[in-house]
Amino acid sequence: MVKKVFTNIIQKLLAFKTRLSYGQKIFLLVSTGLAVGLVGLFFYLLRMHTYLGDDPSACVNCHIMTPYYATWMHSSHGRDATCNDCHVPHNNILNKYFFKAKDGMNHVRKFVTFSERQAITAEEASAGVIMDNCIRCHTQLNQEFVKTGRIDYMMVKRGEGMACWDCHREAAHGVMNSLSSTPHAQVPLPDSPVPQWLQKMLKK
Repeated sequence: MVKKVFTNIIQKLLAFKTRLSYGQKIFLLVSTGLAVGLVGLFFYLLRMHTYLGDDPSACVNCHIMTPYYATWMHSSHGRDATCNDCHVPHNNILNKYFFKAKDGMNHVRKFVTFSERQAITAEEASAGVIMDNCIRCHTQLNQEFVKTGRIDYMMVKRGEGMACWDCHREAAHGVMNSLSSTPHAQVPLPDSPVPQWLQKMLKK
């Protein structure tokens, strides 16, 4: 079935190609190359490749994340947990990267439309993921030592328990912070996306 559909698409593309004049083919080729090039440039300038890994310094590609990186780096979590350990799901790899892409595009949308808040707080979907990850890492503490059991975020929303941050708000990022509350935060600055050859040319 899939093979038949694929063959049908190829035949239609070939039929479309034969109907085009030489000039139309050149125009289509150039415009497609231009579109692919612009998309590639957009991804390069956004440093999209850095988001595929787990390096926390990728988060400070966006300046508004500076206080969150700096406060994490000096917290107890800075020794043992990366941003992805807390902020993306870990139930399967597809869900991890889907959530990461969706959340990242939401950040980009807010950044380019100037609608980001100075003090960022977790939205509903992120809060659920964060709490699940708190429990994932601290299962023994919850179930054997403190004996709070497994309380998920939906139970908290129904009033059947407390969220981890109701008691441990300062554990990962300290008190509520913003760009203005941590003006001298020292973070690794991302490399310039401008190629070396172009930087040399601009300096002349």
